[in-house]
Amino acid sequence: MPASTIDTVLACSIMIILVSSAMVATSMTLSPYLNELSHKNDVERYQQLAKYILLNPGTPSNWGSTSGVVPSSFGLALANSSQPYQLDVDKVSRLNNESVYNITYFQLHGAFGVRDVALRMEVKPLFDISVDLVSNSTVGNETTYNFGITTEKSNLPIPTRLSCYVISKNHVNNTTSSTSSGGNGTVSFTIPNSANGTALLISFAKVDTQIVAFNVYSFSHNSSVTPEPNGAFMRLSPLDYTLNVSFTYPDEQVVRTQAFSYNYTFEMTQITGDNQTAEYSVPHLLDASPMILVITGLNGSSTFAEWMSYPQLPIEVGADLSNLGAAAKIVSVTNIVSVNSVLYEFNIKFVGPQ
Repeated sequence: MPASTIDTVLACSIMIILVSSAMVATSMTLSPYLNELSHKNDVERYQQLAKYILLNPGTPSNWGSTSGVVPSSFGLALANSSQPYQLDVDKVSRLNNESVYNITYFQLHGAFGVRDVALRMEVKPLFDISVDLVSNSTVGNETTYNFGITTEKSNLPIPTRLSCYVISKNHVNNTTSSTSSGGNGTVSFTIPNSANGTALLISFAKVDTQIVAFNVYSFSHNSSVTPEPNGAFMRLSPLDYTLNVSFTYPDEQVVRTQAFSYNYTFEMTQITGDNQTAEYSVPHLLDASPMILVITGLNGSSTFAEWMSYPQLPIEVGADLSNLGAAAKIVSVTNIVSVNSVLYEFNIKFVGPQ
């Protein structure tokens, strides 16, 4: 079962990409006429609308990386890409409402330009990774933590390769491991007690070169204080490989700024800053992996560890579909897309009249 499960994930991904690629010419030809199809609510229309969003960069084509710009036409494709279904990391990130650069659904729908159709979009990794703290023990001036990691797709186990980092204050360490054919694995880290406060375990799981998922697990190290929710001390917003930081409190002190991927970790260099905002340069990594951007710091006696992924995924954005009446028709379209060489599942739900 595990071997067939991983083969199924890879086979499905490749098949969807191949089928999608073969239909690019059709989508590009039909795109100017999508509002005028005679069968306005059939499945084919919604499939073509989804392709148009995923195969076109929008207007202007660089709207994702230009802060403050709202697209006049909506498209998520990477401009001038030689391959179909490659999405722009910044266009995708600006769909996340946690970003200071996000475009609202009102702006998105206006740029979409199809007035009789509402939409909701979800972008997520191709499989799930979950983390639990199993045990910890203190000996002398150090504490060792043991974590359990599970990787699965639709409740079926997936064996993966793991790359994990632990960060607390100015302490960083990494290790590699794997999950078994049952989708289970373990990692252990030892942290000096002097690096007390909020700590993060960053876990990357890889099935194939382009199939990667991540998890960020927050825990309290050598402290009785429960970690605050992510975003309590800072709002992190990456755009065009620059991290914008908005401080919640004026006296926050930054201890460490770092970018993590499956294979690499780099310090981020500060570009500008005062007691309200700061900017840091984000490295351009060739690693086929999402990046996790982390800032650790102090606010008085409180320590914190804030993080944000780049691209800012997973996301779910768009119209509220929870209270639709019987007169509404929902059509769901799913594609496999690539963002910075990593494959993701992109689901779009379209809502129109029956």
